[in-house]
Order: sequence, then structure tokens, then C-alpha cells
Amino acid sequence: MANQRLPKGMSTGKKINVKSLIRVVKMLYSFYPKLVVVTGICIVFSSLVSALPAVFLQKVTAIIDEYCKNFKIHDNALWNIAKGKIIPLLIVLASMYIISIALMTVYSLLLAKITQGFLSKMRCKMFDTMQDLPVRYFDRNKHGDIMSHYTNDIDTLRQLISQALPHMLQSGIIVFSVLFIMLWFSFWMTIVVLCGVVAMLFVSKKIGGGSAKYFIRQQKSVGKTEGFIQEMMNGQKVVKVFCHEEQSKVDFDKVNEEVYNDCFKAHAYANCLGPIIMNIGNILYVFCAVIGGVLLFLKVPNIGIRSIVAGVGILDISLIIPFLNMTKQFTGNLNQLSQQINSVAMALAGAERIFELMDQKPEDDEGYVTLVNVRYDGETLIESDEYTGKWAWKHPHGDGTVSYTPLAGDVVMKDVDFSYIEGKQVLKGVSVYAKPGQKVAFVGATGAGKTTITNLINRFYDIEDGKIRYDGININKIKKSDLRTSLGIVLQDTNLFTGNVMDNIRYGKLSATDEECIAAAKLVGADGFIRRLPEGYETMLNNNGANLSQGQRQLISIARAAVANPPVMILDEATSSIDTRTEAIVQRGMDKLMEGRTVFVIAHRLSTVKNSDVIMVLDKGEIIERGSHEDLIAQKGTYYQLYTGAFELE
Repeated sequence: MANQRLPKGMSTGKKINVKSLIRVVKMLYSFYPKLVVVTGICIVFSSLVSALPAVFLQKVTAIIDEYCKNFKIHDNALWNIAKGKIIPLLIVLASMYIISIALMTVYSLLLAKITQGFLSKMRCKMFDTMQDLPVRYFDRNKHGDIMSHYTNDIDTLRQLISQALPHMLQSGIIVFSVLFIMLWFSFWMTIVVLCGVVAMLFVSKKIGGGSAKYFIRQQKSVGKTEGFIQEMMNGQKVVKVFCHEEQSKVDFDKVNEEVYNDCFKAHAYANCLGPIIMNIGNILYVFCAVIGGVLLFLKVPNIGIRSIVAGVGILDISLIIPFLNMTKQFTGNLNQLSQQINSVAMALAGAERIFELMDQKPEDDEGYVTLVNVRYDGETLIESDEYTGKWAWKHPHGDGTVSYTPLAGDVVMKDVDFSYIEGKQVLKGVSVYAKPGQKVAFVGATGAGKTTITNLINRFYDIEDGKIRYDGININKIKKSDLRTSLGIVLQDTNLFTGNVMDNIRYGKLSATDEECIAAAKLVGADGFIRRLPEGYETMLNNNGANLSQGQRQLISIARAAVANPPVMILDEATSSIDTRTEAIVQRGMDKLMEGRTVFVIAHRLSTVKNSDVIMVLDKGEIIERGSHEDLIAQKGTYYQLYTGAFELE
């Protein structure tokens, strides 16, 4: 397996990027500003209510303590006074709890809407970004790993938004509220609690940091595993025909073992953290009780914010009992905060991978010449808002004028150099001249540069040197979408999408009617087998048309190009997957399809290119011969050797 490149900011695997968390929160607020504010208010109020029982408990304890000190047998009047003070406090506390429950219900519902809406919008943003990426990106990244962004990585954000962030906010507010209340009551007891907190923070940093490191590695290794599985699924027939099942199992065990190790270490750290923090909290609870008892016995003067305001008093039982509860609440919420470190670490690992995709530089397109519908007013071209079947290049000029050049399909490549990888040149000084209506064929061994030439015409890649002109216009000036609209292409590898046959043909021209799609199918000889399918043109295709033969898939692909009706057609081994008998049928349709168009043909079967106007023989990125079939045969050079079988293309 090839090594997967770590996303930017994840190269060391030791730190999580807090900037990613800030970015997630900003995006969340930008998507749902009102709902986020309302949800935040609900969480804050609910958290404050959770911190208040300590105050009420202190007041109730003080009232009961006062009653006990002055208790006399059969003294109902004193109890009635105490009861009159306690019951209103309990009613207020109960009312606040009821409001808190209502708000918790509200923010739970809002969180569900915000979370799922956010994930939906993030998936849309990723997909929109992916559609604008250059072909080079998909050449360099495994498709399974890219797919993992939409599944595993996006799911980590679900946990972050629906659980980790709300719990962190809630626990954080409770911790600071309880800390303030403790300082309000007693500095001495607060210092005791904070000593235990220091130990908690130390443990959280050590264990939580290790957990975060391995959660980041986990996301990467899961993506690698999905990439491997996707490769095996796509190549299952190859695996079986070469009896590679056992080796595939061995290879999978290696990547699966990597996932296991990273997941085990991440969750081992995470699972240890909670119990350790909880038990430190239990020890601290006991320690506070002991220290509180000692301070009571010694009658130590109490100092707190309240005592500073109201005067110093003696530490009594009415402060110790609430403090024990606050200690439990304080450490419990610190434990909750520490537990969220794992979810945050995993989410940020996923977020960094998502942002890496979203931050990819889109395909450059500096073009400003566009393709428009036109009509003729005499001999003058006029842009039309309605479909006329006639097209022209709209070319705005610096002086404010606009010129229109009829779309004809005149393609010229002049001294073109190109490399996929710097330093490894694929094309060297290639020049191609294709006049409107001409059929130009490229032949040569695999790797000679035939497909690369057509990729450059489409601007899937940009040239390093030289010029490519389309109808006299530098293709760098033409918007890529308009350029590709004017080009039809049939590839050796077919791609059919989930949908019926009609939809797959219409993919070439979304506005095409059923009649136009059927006419295109008839033109290329696909109508006959389509009508014999169980539901004809309504037959559903799944898994790249797995229910069709390779030849049938190719015919639909050719029909898709035919319905687009472009002036320039690129046929890259278009009939390579079709048997000889079917090829004869398709060739007749292709001949009709190619009439009046500029056509670039790449073929290994030389019988399919001999009627071309120009045949170019490539070798190691250079054109070594060019001419018609008769001219090249007469030269008795490389083409002659290939055609007569003196040596093979490969």
C-alpha cells in the first residue's frame, strides 16, 4: 500500500489543531446564527440552575442548624418559623428545575436540527468543492480515502456538535459557577478542592494528549482501509482470475492491523481517563470531609467573598455540607470535560481532513471567452436567448467591444511540451493541425502520449509550453466549462450512473428530449439491444451498468456523446470493448456521427483509422510520422510496419 499523505497540520500526529475547532464553530454559527444563540442561552440557563442547589442547600442547612441549636421539646412555633423559611426556598428551586427541564428539551430538539443541518451543508460544501477540483487531484488520492471524508470524518463532527460542544459548555459553566460559589463561601475549602483539581489537570493532559494523538492516527488509518477495500471491490474479478485472494487477505490484514493498533491505543487512553479522574474526585471528597472536620474542630475563622462583605465568622456545618456536594459536582463536571477531550480530538482529526479537501485549490479557469447561441442577421452573428442550434465564441475585448467567432472545430496545437511530473516529459514539441470536419487519428504504443494530447485539448491538464488554439482562439482564454461543452468524448473506460438507460444517454445533454436520446441510440446502433432489455429505455442501471455487457455499456456511452452533438469529437479507444461484428454496426453509426465534425481518434485497431484524413504516429511523446493511410503505407516506415504486422504496437 502506498503511504497516505497526512493533511496539513497533522504531519507529526502529536497535536490537534485548535484552529480547526474555531473554524467549525464559526461555520456552525454562520449556518444557524439564531438557533445557535437560542441553544446557547438554553444551555447556559440550564447549567446555572444545576449549580444553584449548593446555595439553596447552604441556606436550608443554616436554617436547620439554627433550629437544632434552639430546639426545645414541643416547640412547634420554632419549627413553623423554620418551615416557613425552607418551603419557599424549595418552591423556588423546584420552579427553576422545571424551567430547566423545559429548556433542556428545547435545546435537545434544536441541537438535532442544527447538527443534521450542519452535516448536510458540510457534505454539500465538500461535494461542491470536489466538483471544482482538477483531474490531477483524483489521480493522486485514493478514491476510497476521499469517500471516507463523507462518512467517517463527517460523523466525527456529528459527535462534536451534538455531544462534545454542548457538554463542554454545560460542564464549563457549572465548573466556573461552582468555583465562584465555593470562593463565596470559603477560601480555605476552595484551596483544598483546587489542590485536587491540579492533580486532575495533570492526569488529563498526560492521558488526554496521548488519546488525541492516536485518534488523529485512527482517522488516517480508517481512510487508508476504506481506500484498500474500494480498490479490492473494483478489482474483484482481477483478484479472482489471478487467484490473488490469499495475498489480498494478507494485505488487508496489514492495513486492518494498523487500524486496530491506532483504535486500541486511542480508546485505551480514553477509557482510562474517566475512571482515574472519577477516583481522584472520590479521594478529594474524602479529603475535603476530613479537612472540613479538622477546621470545624479547631474553630478556624472562615474567609470568603461573603465574609469579606458581611464580616469574618467561624466555619460551621452549614458550609461544610454544601461544600462536600460542591466538591462532588465540581470534580464530576471536570471529569465530564476531560471525557469530551476524546470526542474533540477525534472530531478535529476528522475536521482537518475535511478542511484539507475543502481548502484544495480549485481548477484554474482564467477564461473569459464563452460559448453562446447565435442567429444570423444577414451575414452578421447576433447572440440569441433562445436555442438556435448555432453556436459562436463570444470574445469581449479590452476596448469594450465584443466579437463573435462561429464554432467550427478548428483545432491547432503548436510545439506543445507537457509533463505530468516535473522532469519527466511526456510530450515534446507536438504540433497537430485539425481543420473543421477532418478526422485525425493517433496511433502508437501505450505511453506514447496519445491520450495526453486529448486531455490537453479538454484542458484536464495545462501545457507547459507551446500553444493550443480552438477556432483561432487560445484555449486558455476560453472558459473551461464552455470549452468542454463544445467537445464530445468517448473513453475506453465507460462510466454509467445509477438511473435508467434514458437518463444515462441524456447525461450528454440534459435538455435532450426522449426522441433525441432514442435518435442518438439508433445512430450508433444501440437502439436494438436497448429495446430488448426488460424495460427498454426505462431499465435501471446500477453499479456502473453491471447488468450489461462491456460492449453494451460502451454503446450507451457513445450514444451519450452523440446526443450532445458537439462540433469536435474525441474517441479514445471507443470501440475497443466491442466485438468485431458489433464494431461494424457501430462504425456505420460512428461514420454518420463524425460527418461534418472534427474528430480525434485513438485506436489500436488500425483498421478503424485507415479512413482518417490524417494519421499521426507517436513514439515517446513525439510525432514521428504523419499523413493519410496511403501516404504512410507508401513511406514504408513505422506505420507500415504496424499495419502489415511486422511488429506490434506494444
